[in-house]
Amino acid sequence: MPTWGDGLLVAGGAPVTVPRDPARDAARDELLDAEYHKHDPSVLERVMSWLNDHITGALDGISGTGTSGTTGLVLFLVVAVLIGAALWWRLGAPRRAARTVLDVYGDEGPRRAAQYRADAERHAAAGQWAEAVRARMRALVRGLEERTLLDARPGRTADEAAAEAGRALPRHAAALAAAARTFDDIAYGERTADQAAYQLLSDLDRALERARPDLDTAPEGAA
Repeated sequence: MPTWGDGLLVAGGAPVTVPRDPARDAARDELLDAEYHKHDPSVLERVMSWLNDHITGALDGISGTGTSGTTGLVLFLVVAVLIGAALWWRLGAPRRAARTVLDVYGDEGPRRAAQYRADAERHAAAGQWAEAVRARMRALVRGLEERTLLDARPGRTADEAAAEAGRALPRHAAALAAAARTFDDIAYGERTADQAAYQLLSDLDRALERARPDLDTAPEGAA
């Protein structure tokens, strides 16, 4: 059977010689015809196939030994980090589901706001800022309960107290939310307690002692 470069037979059986380079070019042009490639995978399909092969290889490498196992683990961790970063960018930072309970009520019943304020000042004088912040936040919430701006209720979190008090004292709603956030950040160790954090709560506590409730939103009997 004749091939490109070896010659072709024309009508009558006479051989026709075709140079090798033009024959190669003609064959390449023929193979570039779209008809030959209509069933080829798309670019996206090829990319997904490449990713699948590499992820599968990484997972297989984890079960291996020596260098291959280590390499597979590293690749798997890289892929996991990339996926996590993509989800973080798409959905945003996850919010904490839990918040710290204020623990205003002890085994012996609720203490007075004045007692919590005295504890806070004592801790502040000793430079124990985390304890001072916690005591001052409890004093703030207990003071609002004593004025019936908040219902007396154990198990309340700082966020819940701030949101409820903000409805009764809308002018202080933003400051209350900031105080609750500071309390939570310090309680969770995300922020180091310092004098500035304590001063924020102390100033707000004093301001709330003088604040008058919004009569349209305050609980009945609020003073």
